[in-house]
Order: sequence, then structure tokens, then C-alpha cells
Amino acid sequence: MRHVAVRFLVAVVVVVAAVGLHADGPATPRQVAASAARHVVKIYGAGGVRGLEAYQSGIILSPDGRIATVMSTVLDADDIECVLDDGRRFAATLVGVDPRRELAVLSIEATDLPACDVEAGRAGPGTRAMAISNLFGVAVGDERASVQRGVIAAVVPLEARRGAAEAPYAGDVYVLDFTTNNPGSPGGALVDARGRLLGMLGKELRSTASGIWLNYALPADELVAGCQEIVSGRVATTTGPTAAPFDLRALGLVLVPDLLGRTPPFVETVVPGSPAEQAGLRPDDLVVAVGARAVASRHALEMAVGSIVAGDPVRIAVIRDGRVVDCELGPRPEEARP
Repeated sequence: MRHVAVRFLVAVVVVVAAVGLHADGPATPRQVAASAARHVVKIYGAGGVRGLEAYQSGIILSPDGRIATVMSTVLDADDIECVLDDGRRFAATLVGVDPRRELAVLSIEATDLPACDVEAGRAGPGTRAMAISNLFGVAVGDERASVQRGVIAAVVPLEARRGAAEAPYAGDVYVLDFTTNNPGSPGGALVDARGRLLGMLGKELRSTASGIWLNYALPADELVAGCQEIVSGRVATTTGPTAAPFDLRALGLVLVPDLLGRTPPFVETVVPGSPAEQAGLRPDDLVVAVGARAVASRHALEMAVGSIVAGDPVRIAVIRDGRVVDCELGPRPEEARP
């Protein structure tokens, strides 16, 4: 009987460990949220004017300092700061971006970070979930990110618009039944009842069909795939040689005025008969990459083209009507400005 009792107790311990029970019972939603919040970071960068917040959220994907977040104007700064759940502050480097998923990867000099546990499969409609982010920038220092609870309402292809432009990502997203598209929330974590990562909260979008604000998250498998492509160099990176800024008018490109110092590189006009016209560029195109280098501002675009050796081809990627379009403008001319 004693051996039977011992085997029974061992079996109970194994079952308890398998279902994630604590010594005093199952993990409560508060405990799950507190544990999951350790994986969310507060990100600060460019912005600070109405409609362009200087903060957003991010998710720690690896113990060695890889952080996933959304591609936005916040990251178009010389100094990007990441604040961990425990209040530690780190200067971050932008590793690269994925324009199609509007995803970015940052890197900080740190080790043994609390990386999130990614859910292997996709969740279905009706799954209970928690959104963890620094919405409205209310958390500072070691203050914990905000937590919202709700349900995944649907898993559908994204058909939405930001301003006058269609969102470039057309894959499936989780549509949520609670309000997560708040300033500061993009880049935050969507987790299940056990704290496993389901996806990353997206940016503010409106439905193309109804005009209603969408609350959505990029599924974890798309998030991981995009980050792997960025780190491996299969999509646009932000590293490359430096040079003098290039006068884009030599290629027939006239961009919108640089009113804010970091104005996104929208094409205002295309000179008739120029390489830009022959490449098929159009007004309102948004340039997002030059070759393998991501560009988020007019100045970054001028510097990226300036780093190309004269005579080498100029290849750029633009967002047009919700799609990423690749264009080749021919060899780079000699003309550059100091």
C-alpha cells in the first residue's frame, strides 16, 4: 500500500506540473498577466506631435535582446530607448524592418532577458486572450504595462486602410472584441490564458468596407517568420555604408517637403521622361526601402541612394494601393549634393 501511495503522489505532482498549477492552486489571471508583462517593453523614439506619438510597445523574443515591434515613425530616431518591465533602460538599435508585415526588429545589449513563450498553433474564434501594452504611455519606469481582457472574435484576412492608403499586409489577423488600437498599444503582446504569445497588437487601422476602427493582432507564426527574415537579411535592413545625401531630382523624383525633419518619403511629383517615370513611379507612392536598406524618412532615402556607387543600379520598393511594388531606376548618376 505504501508503494501505491507513493506512485499516486508522484502521479499527482506530474499532473499538477502539466496543467501549470501553483502550490496554492491554479495560476490566476492576475498572475498570468504579471508574468506575461515581463516580456513587454516600453519603446520611446521620434514623434511627440498630435497623431504621431513618440512611444509604443514591443515584445522580447529572445534572451539575447531581440525585440519585435511595429514599423512606425517612432523608430525613425537617432536614439531609440527601450524600458523593460523592471525599469532597466537600454539604447536600442534598429536591426531591420519587414514592409509587408509592417514589422520591425530592435536589438539591445542585454542577456538573460525574459523571452516570451510562443504558442505553436493559431488560436480560433472565441479564444480568451489578454492584450498587454503601454497604451496611452501611462506606464513609465518600472510601472507595469496595462492589461486588457477579451476574446478573439474572428480570424480573417486584413482589409483595412490607414489614412488614404491601404495597409500593405493582406494575410490573416486576429480581430479582437475589445479596444486595443490605442496610442502606445502597437507592438504589444496578445497572450492566451496560460500567458503564451498569440500575436502582436497592430497599428491603428480602419476597415476598408465599413470605416470602423479595427482592433487586431498579427498572429505569432507571422510575427516569428517576419522576424527571422529580418534577422537573416532576407528583407530590408537598416545597415549599410554612409555617404553624402543624394539629390533625388537627378532621378526625376520630387518628394513632399521635409516639414517635420523626419517626413516620410512620399513622392509628390515625377519628372516627365526621367528614370523615375520610366520605372513606373507615381505621385503618392511611399518609398520604404532602397535595395536592402529600409528608409523611413526623406533624409534616410537621400542617404541610402547616396551610399550607392555611381553607375550601380538604384532599386527601390514603394507602397502603392496597399501593395509593395519594386522599381528599378537604372544606374545612379554622378550628381550628389554636400
